[in-house]
Amino acid sequence: MPTPDVSARTLEPRLTVLMPVLNGIGMIERALDAVEASDLPATQFEVVVVDDGSTDGTADLAQARGHRVVTVPGGPKGPGAARNLGASTATGDVLVFVDADVCVHPDALRRFRDLFASRPEVGAAFGAYDEHPADAGFLSQYRNLYHRWVHLLGAGEAETFWAGCGAVRRAPFLELGGFDTVRYPRPQIEDIELGYRFRDAGWTIVLDPTIEATHLKTWRFGGMVRTDLLDRGIPWMRLLLERPRRSSLNVGGADRARVAGVGLACLLLALGVVLLNPWIAGSALVPLAAVAVSNAELFRWFAGLRGWGFAARVVPLNLLFHFVSGLSVVGGVMGHVVRGPGRLSGVTPASLPSTLPEAPPVPSGEHDFAPSQERR
Repeated sequence: MPTPDVSARTLEPRLTVLMPVLNGIGMIERALDAVEASDLPATQFEVVVVDDGSTDGTADLAQARGHRVVTVPGGPKGPGAARNLGASTATGDVLVFVDADVCVHPDALRRFRDLFASRPEVGAAFGAYDEHPADAGFLSQYRNLYHRWVHLLGAGEAETFWAGCGAVRRAPFLELGGFDTVRYPRPQIEDIELGYRFRDAGWTIVLDPTIEATHLKTWRFGGMVRTDLLDRGIPWMRLLLERPRRSSLNVGGADRARVAGVGLACLLLALGVVLLNPWIAGSALVPLAAVAVSNAELFRWFAGLRGWGFAARVVPLNLLFHFVSGLSVVGGVMGHVVRGPGRLSGVTPASLPSTLPEAPPVPSGEHDFAPSQERR
């Protein structure tokens, strides 16, 4: 693995904002509005929209706004491939990944720039969703606020990475091979795995919740469960089995105990049903209550933001989350045993570096990007 060179301070790095998108009409306009409203001067960053095979005019819209658009050949190929392609054309020292359904706050780009300028040991950084999700539905509010809660608890030095509103130094990103699109050809945990490789290479990753963004996504119940189980839970468990010494944002000892508590409750309930014993079935409420009590701080936080009625509705969803996490453990272990370990963590995917050509050099004497209205 390459060793990070932190011998020199990087003063005011130039930024490239990479926004992967697939049929983003209706959301990408707001995401681009937010980036364009940055309090960082437009001469200090560029925006590259990477179109992953849209058929709704997204690419034309982005071009009409003066931004450079890169098209994924034969797309869609997933956000990881789109980000890799965008990175290969970037001219910034720091790549800022912003999803097309995410609106960064006006100071977000400046905070990224200042962080990378002042801390040369930092190779990657990411922020958090704010307290005002765009969709007013209960499920979307819960989901995005819970995401923020986890990031508030994990503030500081981190083991993993998040690409919804995150940034990396371009040089090590290319050296490490970018996102692993071989193992993760669809949106799953490609950003988490990338973070592990950054850490293995000796770089520091920072989670800074003051770098905020608003999420525009509308969550549905089925999609939420499918994402937690198939796109995050099981793949992440398999990755952790390959890296047993790694900790993560939401897989600490307390969370493991909560998963075990919900699992015990399910076992007691099933046993009670099989034996037709209501006392055994009813005893399942004891570990469920214990898990809920252990999350009292979380529910108080929700109550402070949205009231106790909202917090009460969070309780069953939180228990469901731990149940799905338990299923993820089972699925991940089975996959690890049956299919064997995947590519060893910390090993640069051999197929990636050759697919990420060097970005075009910045013309001599030019250190700023052209204003947005002059961009290609």
